[in-house]
Amino acid sequence: MAVLDFLWKSGDGNVREVHAAIGRSRGISTNTVGSAMERLFKKFLVTRQKVSHSYRYSPALERQAFQARKVVEAAGGLRALRKSGVLAAFVDLVAGADEDALSELERLIQARRDGR
Repeated sequence: MAVLDFLWKSGDGNVREVHAAIGRSRGISTNTVGSAMERLFKKFLVTRQKVSHSYRYSPALERQAFQARKVVEAAGGLRALRKSGVLAAFVDLVAGADEDALSELERLIQARRDGR
């Protein structure tokens, strides 16, 4: 999480920059930070671009999208959310609490359907 937090704040970074920002103060080696970044790359959470002899890593998704993904995973996935009625309950909760939020939800859904 610390690596992702750094990348979300800075936009991108290489292993040495990330290590200097978060690894050194925690007593974590440069190799450990590099391994963590490689795992994030393999999980499609970061992208990387070769620059000279090293990679520059960037977040592959925004913080909000990552948080939403973690909530869905914790609930057992989208199928489980739909099957258990949680999606419908979420819409009911939004509709009852905030008309503007419901309108925004409708706009977002339509935008996804339109491919935007």
